[in-house]
Amino acid sequence: MTELTLQTKKFQKELNAGASSLVLLSVLSRSKEALYGYQIAKMLEESGDIPMMKQGALYPVLRSLEESGLLESSVEPSVSGPPRRYYKITKEGRSTLQEWLDIWKQTKKFVDSILKG
Repeated sequence: MTELTLQTKKFQKELNAGASSLVLLSVLSRSKEALYGYQIAKMLEESGDIPMMKQGALYPVLRSLEESGLLESSVEPSVSGPPRRYYKITKEGRSTLQEWLDIWKQTKKFVDSILKG
């Protein structure tokens, strides 16, 4: 692997790290019901041409958001396999999402203005 490819992969990973939490909170804030990981992964996959988040990366982010009090989860039995963990956004998660959206918009505006020159 070339140095450029390694740097690109590192950049993509760092960029995705923060964006993943923002995206997951946003998806869960728009859902009227709790969602399980595979449902969320399918929604993300269908929403864009370029998959920004692999399914395996989804679960650690969901757990981290839950540990931070931004999501809550419950485990329910499944008729077609092992029990499923369902996630829903908390009140604190909704207010944090609004703060993060403001930060995202400011950051995007700044980066776009610099890139455009």
